[in-house]
Amino acid sequence: MATAAKVADDILRDRFYATRALTVALAAPLSDADATVQSMPDASPAKWHLAHTTWFLETFVLADVAGYRVFDDRFGYLFNSYYEAVGARHPRAARGLLTRPALDRVLAWREHVDAALDAAWGRLPAAALKLIELAVAHEQQHQELLLTDILHLFGASPIEPIVYTPTLAAPTRAVPDARPWVQHRGGVVRVGAAQSSPAFSFDCEGPAHEVLLRPFALAGACVSNADWADFIADGGYRTASLWLADGWGWVNREAIAAPLYWFDDGTSFTLSGRVERAADAPVVHLSHYEADAFATWAGARLPTEFEWETAAAGSDPAGGNQLDGPGTIAPRPGGGMFGDVWNWTASAFLPYPGFRPEAGAVGEYNGKFMSGQMVLRGASCATPRGHSRLSLRNFFYPHQRWQFTGLRLAKDL
Repeated sequence: MATAAKVADDILRDRFYATRALTVALAAPLSDADATVQSMPDASPAKWHLAHTTWFLETFVLADVAGYRVFDDRFGYLFNSYYEAVGARHPRAARGLLTRPALDRVLAWREHVDAALDAAWGRLPAAALKLIELAVAHEQQHQELLLTDILHLFGASPIEPIVYTPTLAAPTRAVPDARPWVQHRGGVVRVGAAQSSPAFSFDCEGPAHEVLLRPFALAGACVSNADWADFIADGGYRTASLWLADGWGWVNREAIAAPLYWFDDGTSFTLSGRVERAADAPVVHLSHYEADAFATWAGARLPTEFEWETAAAGSDPAGGNQLDGPGTIAPRPGGGMFGDVWNWTASAFLPYPGFRPEAGAVGEYNGKFMSGQMVLRGASCATPRGHSRLSLRNFFYPHQRWQFTGLRLAKDL
């Protein structure tokens, strides 16, 4: 009979290789040119995502494996992201200039690293296995970034390319159903991930601690496309009193008049090309500024991340419309707390009481970004299923909206 440790090790190994295979499958429709171009400084080329997730393994796991041969010692400089402790790196905004290595060379590197890990797996120490668990979560994050960056790149093309053939029927333009608000009486609640738990979590998800919540209600559904169309029709993008000062400046400076990828004819650009918007599907590709302005217009507000976490307790983090593979990757009507769109919150991405980053270079993963960013909760249609959990904190700057981001309203009781 297999021991518990052996079962856990086999599960991790299966998850690791399934994750690595999914990244390659998501990039499979791309040409070398598709995978090389960078559409904006916030995005990265698909080839860079394929390479960086491999660099992560080679740098943090295989470097300590006896006899491992580095695939190409020039790649460390090219594909380090932001780890100052590891050394110098190629500028982020210039990643799209890396025509070499070619895509097939990067894929060969991935095979080299995967084969080396497979050969060494049985003799990896516990610390290395813990890093592999982090590497799985890291690669899952990059799978979502890969999809959003491909969408942004192809969304800039006048020929509107299709990346993935749709696997679902076109949505209908149904009238959205009214959904009840979920009420919570407030009080002292415990939030965050317990550091003593054997389950994986990022360092920024803990320590678990108590917070005081006032009575509140959270909307049973995310704000829909139909809701957003009403906001636009009522002059939402032209009414200064609805907006934070920075948001109003952004709206005028960037000439923002609708969510990203929206067209006036009722269609939106997606990874499956231009499609008709479903009225009752969650609105997507919103900045925090837009989400906050809508909440003000609706006579409500954004929830705090702790209100969201408390209301979501008991929901299945692996449920709903999340990423299982190439196909239709878009919000759908009728979702729950997890999936479809990340929910903007009113909470800044700040450390919890007693937060300590991980030791070593991997401690740069989250903590140093706790400045000027806002927390999102839940998961999206581009989040790999199994990646999300109740305590997971996503974070972006308030102007960013190329991710699958939406909102759910809250109000005081």
